[in-house]
Amino acid sequence: MDVRRVIGANVRRYRLEADLTQARVAELMGVDRAYISALERGERNPTVLSLWQVSEALGMHISRFFDEAALEGGSSESGRRASKRT
Repeated sequence: MDVRRVIGANVRRYRLEADLTQARVAELMGVDRAYISALERGERNPTVLSLWQVSEALGMHISRFFDEAALEGGSSESGRRASKRT
């Protein structure tokens, strides 16, 4: 298990469930949209502070980012919406 992929998949999943764009989450966090994109792809090693900021932006508890179910398919609805928005 690569924890970066787990976190990234969950950030994407919960962002889509919140109906937010990467740009909006980045704006709420005070980072560039490219950071959110790389985070969702599992290419970033986020700090605890970054995880806290994204959890606040998405209105959820930070612990939900560590749920491995997102890598095992997660929500099929999120997968359908993923193709519509980046």
